[in-house]
Amino acid sequence: MTADIRPVAESELAEWLRTVQTGFLTSTVVTDGDLAQRAKYNDISRTIGAFDPDTGGCVATFRTFPQQLTVPGGAAVPADAVTNVTVLPTHRRRGLLTRMMTEELAAAKERGEVLSTLIAAEYPIYGRYGYGPATTAAEWEIDVPRTGLDRRWSRPADGGRIDLVDAAEARRVGPDLHDRLRAGTPGAVDRTERWWNLATGLETLDSRPYAERFFAVYRSAAGEVQGLAAYQSDDHWTDAKVPLNTVHVKDLLAVTPQAERALWEFLCSIDWVLKVRTGHRAPDDLLPLLLPDPRAARTVTAADFLWVRLLDVVRALEARTYAVPGQLVLEVEDPAGLAGGRYRLDAGARACARTEDAPDLVLGVSELGSLYLGDESVSRLAALGRVRELRPGAVALADAVFRTARRPWCPDIF
Repeated sequence: MTADIRPVAESELAEWLRTVQTGFLTSTVVTDGDLAQRAKYNDISRTIGAFDPDTGGCVATFRTFPQQLTVPGGAAVPADAVTNVTVLPTHRRRGLLTRMMTEELAAAKERGEVLSTLIAAEYPIYGRYGYGPATTAAEWEIDVPRTGLDRRWSRPADGGRIDLVDAAEARRVGPDLHDRLRAGTPGAVDRTERWWNLATGLETLDSRPYAERFFAVYRSAAGEVQGLAAYQSDDHWTDAKVPLNTVHVKDLLAVTPQAERALWEFLCSIDWVLKVRTGHRAPDDLLPLLLPDPRAARTVTAADFLWVRLLDVVRALEARTYAVPGQLVLEVEDPAGLAGGRYRLDAGARACARTEDAPDLVLGVSELGSLYLGDESVSRLAALGRVRELRPGAVALADAVFRTARRPWCPDIF
């Protein structure tokens, strides 16, 4: 079968969306509201479908959009964000994803995007296209009574204050707060106006109805907004009238440790709440150690999150900063021919260029993607046989160069 892979026409958008929803096992009903949202916000030229040559129906989907990814040092690089990837179960293992991915990565490189990003629903799929897991997400469930905060917390200890605000106020203060957080958080990506509209109920999707949230804003003693938490709670009581409610944190942004501490302590002090589910957080989040008893926070999720695929090695390596100076010649293997070659990295000067010098390390482009934001260990990849050391000491130097003091974190799924 030779499927026709191309950007969809506006008249095909409803069928394309139906295929997306079928692939993700959510629904086969496309409402006028959801279709209007897609038509308004999706770049139709980057909304790809695979069409069966016999039936003409859309059997696979693929969409990308421009994104800004923060790298170590605070710079933001242009990325090609991949989402809405599906292949109908009737058309799997026929090379459709490979064709869509190959064409899009070539197009992204031609557009000048430095790398490509995605959130992998399944682990084994994307390594073969040059992506490597670059950040990890963790989630905790807090046993509130064990913290004791429900019995003794009343206000932030640092002189700041927490106020409950409405969605409009959250939408007003949130974007600037997130931009400040993103500037200092490798792995974070930009949020659009639409993101904030959906997160605060100003716009809605029929396929994903909005559920009201509570919004808590932390202001420092000087009155500066330094934190924002969005949360929901269930309504669970026993027959004996004992509350067993759980708070589900949908978003928590804090640009200072004081704000982070105050918001978590506030959430653990709410009446009738037995547990707090944190949502996806950085794997080295301050949270457990902020609690009087860190064991009150039980890890419920620890898994890969953002995946990175380099397209322009020189621009990517020059965009970020490095922990120590040092020079490395990297032989990057890329079967797709997009980023392969030999590169000299001067970490102290933040300079990178192609070279003919003998390589110090040999690694695949997916391994370089895993190392890029500073989360993965070169030594660990070398032990697994995924990085080869050709100059003694190069692995140790690369570990010191690439690793970051705090682990990267992507707060957003896309």
